[in-house]
Amino acid sequence: MNLISRGIRLTNLIWQFGTAYDFFISLFVLHQPNRFGLRASWAAGVRSRLPGPQRQFLEEALEIIPPPFSWLTQPDWQPKDVKSSLANLASIPAELRLSTMLQGGDVSQSAQDTVDRIRMNQAYDLSDLESLRDFFRGNGRSVKQKTLHRFAQALSDPFTFGVQFLEACQLYYDVFFEEEERRIQHFLQRGLEDGKQLAATMPPSELFRTLSHGISYENFEKVEQLVLIPSYWSSPLVFLHNPQPSQIWVIYGCRSDEQNLIPGQYIPDALIKTLKALSDPTRLRIAHYLTQSPQTPTSLAHLLRLRPPTVIHHLNILRLAGLVEIKISKDRERCYTLRKKEVTKTIQQLDDYLNQKDPV
Repeated sequence: MNLISRGIRLTNLIWQFGTAYDFFISLFVLHQPNRFGLRASWAAGVRSRLPGPQRQFLEEALEIIPPPFSWLTQPDWQPKDVKSSLANLASIPAELRLSTMLQGGDVSQSAQDTVDRIRMNQAYDLSDLESLRDFFRGNGRSVKQKTLHRFAQALSDPFTFGVQFLEACQLYYDVFFEEEERRIQHFLQRGLEDGKQLAATMPPSELFRTLSHGISYENFEKVEQLVLIPSYWSSPLVFLHNPQPSQIWVIYGCRSDEQNLIPGQYIPDALIKTLKALSDPTRLRIAHYLTQSPQTPTSLAHLLRLRPPTVIHHLNILRLAGLVEIKISKDRERCYTLRKKEVTKTIQQLDDYLNQKDPV
């Protein structure tokens, strides 16, 4: 889609589609249920379907590797359903699977050099661990010392890790995601079609803000390529991948407010998350300040007399409920505002639910 006629720099809008994205996102969500507002007991029940060794392996492996979006978004293999992605993964030599899953991270050269050295020497020492910590910082994560050891062990024996990772993924597909794939396929297709319809009615910057549930970039006019991919399991959060300053890949949540991640759950996920978010006095105070003017986590911490990590925790809960917008500056600083329309919509959702004739 050529957008030069709209007077902006973006010249390439690309759509991707495939259940493989949700396959890896679902693994990530099931192992971090609180971050995504998922009932922990249900997530544990899904994980328990795996045999003990594979379940433990995935719990440890997913502390090391994020969803492998750089690998998934490669345009040279289609379709991007789960069976095709697992076949592609199987075609990669076992000793190279870990490095393939890790590619695309924003890490320092020293951290990358340490990763390469451990992999080549098949050994590591304690001095390597702090450099590996930088590897996780580059990907926006903080980790415990035991996780660093696991990472170093996996790097020093990538063949074993690669064999176990493929086996665990195949088992997870067999015991859970094969059925889930059939359930969500229609919703992903509809999310793709709805996104394309929006693209025909609004400029790319507004399209990005709408599909991301309230994220905007200060220097969006410099983006030349925008890749959009619908996901059922990530709603309402998004995964952003910025391989180059001129490129943004967005895996956007396409699950509607009326749909639930847990099959058969009657009360809409969105209503539950919003009511929980607004039930905390600190988050109500944050919402009040965000109504008055945009705020950064640092400025909110000053107003609330709280530590910035505490404020970020509360902002993440408000974001999960879809109640805040985020503007990312060219220096990657995040500034938040309240989405007042979403608060109004929540009141209407609650009224609609309470007035249902026969809720079950």
